[in-house]
Amino acid sequence: MKLKRPKLNKTGRSKGKITARHRGGGAKRLYRVVDFKRKKLNIPAEVKVLEYDPNRTANIALITYADGEKSYILAPTGLKVGDTIINAEKAPIKVGNRMKLANIPVSTSVYNVELKPSHGGQIVRSAGASAVLLAKEGKYIHLKLPSGEIRKIFQEVMASIGQVSRETHGLEKLRKAGQSRWRGIRPRVRGSAMSPRAHPHGGGEGRQPIGLKHPKTPWGKPALGYRTRKKHKPSDKYIIQRRKKKGRK
Repeated sequence: MKLKRPKLNKTGRSKGKITARHRGGGAKRLYRVVDFKRKKLNIPAEVKVLEYDPNRTANIALITYADGEKSYILAPTGLKVGDTIINAEKAPIKVGNRMKLANIPVSTSVYNVELKPSHGGQIVRSAGASAVLLAKEGKYIHLKLPSGEIRKIFQEVMASIGQVSRETHGLEKLRKAGQSRWRGIRPRVRGSAMSPRAHPHGGGEGRQPIGLKHPKTPWGKPALGYRTRKKHKPSDKYIIQRRKKKGRK
């Protein structure tokens, strides 16, 4: 398995047109191919290196399986170089081990959780994130996600034990404008500094309030508290309790 490949930097552009504003440039980087599935079952692996990954908020770990194959995985908090971890249907409750949710005790913290069997981890993957098993009911597990949402997940899916590393990521501050540019974030212009043709907040002499009850995007949509989730989404039946957020309409 190839561990790294080139990352093309065409951020936010399709056929030359800007489709995501304020993105582009940034430092040249290689993409680290992270194995979210941990496909090798019942083969122990040793942690060789813990690395910084410029493509994600969490750190990654280079592991070597007993048969010699290497791969990158998301590094949990507490994982050390030299530790042995395993991916199996049932395994010891130890940081870094991966197993079926059905075999994980209630109140255990997990990360890199699948939504469908053998699809690989799809949720709870960002720095410092972890979900908690609240209960087991029939063929489902009740999982409390980092957002506060409580959701039903199939017992047959896989999850890793622990919490994603770099839990202080949200406290880090950028010290100068250049640090944003290195990350591929371009400067933004305030809507109130634009003309009224360019933005609903624009126009007026000198500094003016926005003149609206609620702030809007450049395309006239509400900017704060506006629900963007589709109504009657098929996965609604799996959500027991929605995340709480102030200012919703």
